Amino acid sequence: MIFELVVTLCLGDLCHPRVVPHPAGVQSEAACFETAETRARDWAAAFRDGRVTDATCVPLDMLTDRAAEVIESQPGLFVHFGKVESVAAGSDGDVANTGFIIGERGVAVIDAGTTRGNGEALYLALRQRTDLPITALILTHMHPDHVLGASVFRDAGALVIASAKLPLALAQRADGYMAGMDRLIGPDQTHGTQAIYPDITLSSEMTLDLGGRILDLRTYPTAHTDNDLTVLDRESATMWMGDLVFLEHTPALDGSINGWIETLDALSDLPVRHMVPGHGRIVAAFPEGAAPTRNYLTVIRDETRAALAEGESLSEAIRHVGHSQADDWQMFEEFNPRNATSAYVELEWE
Repeated sequence: MIFELVVTLCLGDLCHPRVVPHPAGVQSEAACFETAETRARDWAAAFRDGRVTDATCVPLDMLTDRAAEVIESQPGLFVHFGKVESVAAGSDGDVANTGFIIGERGVAVIDAGTTRGNGEALYLALRQRTDLPITALILTHMHPDHVLGASVFRDAGALVIASAKLPLALAQRADGYMAGMDRLIGPDQTHGTQAIYPDITLSSEMTLDLGGRILDLRTYPTAHTDNDLTVLDRESATMWMGDLVFLEHTPALDGSINGWIETLDALSDLPVRHMVPGHGRIVAAFPEGAAPTRNYLTVIRDETRAALAEGESLSEAIRHVGHSQADDWQMFEEFNPRNATSAYVELEWE
């Protein structure tokens, strides 16, 4: 039977139980209890003013209510769908699609959610399905809803892999991300959350062998962000798109609208049959599943160029650019003005 160490971590007056995986992998009850006190103390030392009030070893089957819901989209490929909603008061921040792929020798996790709690939920879902070592956590880009839950997987022994441009992008934003999440969803939800940085970075392509299961990792010129990365599972011909593709949720532009469209066009030639979007509760056919995102971006680009040609100011343009797409997307009024602003700023210098 698998046992997990559960540590009650206190940060100031706020105390919550946290799951702390062993870096060497799953443990028996005896092995877990043998090191529980030392591991709990050492782990809590990473938090400023952190202290431990309890550390115990709990059977995995007693933690099922804390595990994320996942679907097995293809054999050995599991997806957790984030909610299609804003990160706001009353939410738990679980808004991005995450998941894992199981090989014969190890497991790769793709993205980790917004909080330590999101990451722990995904970890517990994984452990319900395999006791193989977690060899890698792959981050598709630096946005907080994809990376801030990462620490639990490093605790579990995973090497964190990302684009070579992610460390700088995250470093420039990490304090703001943490402060923003504390403000939006509150310290109860962000408890134990820390920004961590990759162990391995890539500037072009990389192959990861999980044992009889090959993953192809690839980075891109600036598109959704300047550090986008995709993961292609060769066996199932399924590509994890990160936020290069949105479904249901209005796309969010934080890079280059021209670059994003060009990247989607280049992806259409790859040997991919299925895709996991960064947001949207569906595993879609490819390239058809990428068409709504590309269409939305093309409309934004074309209408912004037309507004610039008419001499419209930014404040005038954002009142109407993209509005023909409003019925096709959720949270349109929250994200479309930002996208129209970003497109205007980029395209006015063409």
